Amino acid sequence: MRGRRRVSRRQRQAENQFVENPMYPDMPSSAMAVNGGQRRRGKSGIDILKTILSWTFQILVVILFAYVIVYFFGQSRTNIGQSMDVTLQGGDTVLLNVFAYQIGTPERGDIISFKPNGSSTSHSSIKRVIGLPGETIQIKEGMIYIDGEVFLEQKSYPVMTNPGMASEEITLGSKEYFVLGDNRNNSEDSRFADVGLVSSDYIEGKVWFVLSPSEHRGLIRD
Repeated sequence: MRGRRRVSRRQRQAENQFVENPMYPDMPSSAMAVNGGQRRRGKSGIDILKTILSWTFQILVVILFAYVIVYFFGQSRTNIGQSMDVTLQGGDTVLLNVFAYQIGTPERGDIISFKPNGSSTSHSSIKRVIGLPGETIQIKEGMIYIDGEVFLEQKSYPVMTNPGMASEEITLGSKEYFVLGDNRNNSEDSRFADVGLVSSDYIEGKVWFVLSPSEHRGLIRD
């Protein structure tokens, strides 16, 4: 119609930018849209950060749990030589229970791993606990005497032909243990100076599981 002013699309968009919002009459609707988008982006960023922190915490918990399990129950040692035949074979890889001696002390019959004479450079030795702190040990005619009485073991082991230093009575100190290999006549143990009495400070843990080779794998029965 004659006299009607034609309004371009750009002009209509410019006018719409200044439509009053009932809650914020002084703020153009376009500014409200921008602010709303910023709030949504801010909230989304916070949610992402919370998710990342949650996953990080869970991963750290799993790593800590795995470390504790490995440290207390999964440390491995290799049995060297034939001194523990037939319970353990030379080359067997075993696992240690470190936690057992964090809350308690070695018991008679336990198979332990220790550093001979406390040497940090020597290979760990694996032997069976026979004498406990404060006891007197002697080996006579192939028999073990504890505090003057014959110690009858639950398993049958070879009769010892060499008592070594234990031919005379040995009284153990408050932290000392007397150990023997199960293969009694082919074992360097507490009868000999190279190993001697074992201090609790040098005990690494209780041997509880054979890891490899696969044909030997399983729990160790004392």
